[in-house]
Amino acid sequence: MKIFNIPIRVEWSWLLVLTLVVWSLSAVVFPAYCSGHSISEAKYWTMGLVGALGLFASILFHEISHAIVAKRYGVPIKKITLFIFGGVAEIVDEPSNSKAEFRMAVVGPLVSYFLSGVFFLMDYFSLQAQLAIEVRAILNYLAWGNFALASFNLLPAFPLDGGRILRSILWSRKKNLLEATRIAAKMGSGFGAVIMALGVLTFLFRNFVGGMWYFLIGMFLKEAAAFSYQQTVLKKSLEGEWVARFMNTNPVTVSPELTLKELMDQYLMKHQFKMFPVVENGKLLGCISVRELKKVGQEKWSQSQVRDYLTTVSSKNTVSPATDAKQAFQIMTTEKESRLMVAENQRLVGVLTLKDMLQYLSLIFEFEDTSQEAA
Repeated sequence: MKIFNIPIRVEWSWLLVLTLVVWSLSAVVFPAYCSGHSISEAKYWTMGLVGALGLFASILFHEISHAIVAKRYGVPIKKITLFIFGGVAEIVDEPSNSKAEFRMAVVGPLVSYFLSGVFFLMDYFSLQAQLAIEVRAILNYLAWGNFALASFNLLPAFPLDGGRILRSILWSRKKNLLEATRIAAKMGSGFGAVIMALGVLTFLFRNFVGGMWYFLIGMFLKEAAAFSYQQTVLKKSLEGEWVARFMNTNPVTVSPELTLKELMDQYLMKHQFKMFPVVENGKLLGCISVRELKKVGQEKWSQSQVRDYLTTVSSKNTVSPATDAKQAFQIMTTEKESRLMVAENQRLVGVLTLKDMLQYLSLIFEFEDTSQEAA
């Protein structure tokens, strides 16, 4: 599914949370709100489903607002994912300046507060119009739910929206994105640890479900802060570096005349690479990978040739030696490829591997950790 040409993805964990939210609303929240009214259990479950879907639609609206502003500033959006902790707009690259970062971050909470106000007004007018208590219960829940969503996201804990707002302010003052990200990420880790501790206390006071959720949210926030900082360091470290610096200039190639069985026995089993460039008379035709091999039954391997199943050269699997290494890394993460062909004038000049890039980046992280300890 796409909205504003942005892919929307739903993880299986979201279905689990949807079920829990529906149960919580139908068994606890709405019965408490509608106390003294005669409402059937089936109707409570219907109210729970409507309320839960309304909340997740609000979360989706929140994330879409981030994506729209990001696209306005030329920042690519990979997709929006709904998962166990709500939703996230996956931004491919960092914004170009602190002003863009601030506007991208602040729009989400503003949209949620706007939705909260709309639902509060609808709740008020539904009361004046003496609409059914079931309608007012759902509207009241969505009003407070959006208010809570906006307020939580405004915590100055990176990578929450509040943390990104903090980073934009620090970036504007320090003129250093990495330093701003490091401070904001530390705040995110700190808030995560506090929420985890709150979860333990809540658990000790016999609120097992609430304690578990606090602990999981805190752990997620702590790990997300560390991961987001590493991603920023990674992207800034690769910026300005060319693919030629990292590529292997003597790659193993295969002929299109090989059978798939020969490919397996002579290349895959020997070298254990997931992808091999296919070259004929010096010209790069494409590549063959384990992915293509799996699509063909083993009984056909002896009769099938590589040329019949190769993937042709495209921007998804091939870069030039002068391509920015950060761009190549983004292709790898977007396409979930660990190896890219490097070509020039239809001739293979090398292979770029994620492993080689990560070895370089591990040194960068090591120096980064050392500089932090010294500070």
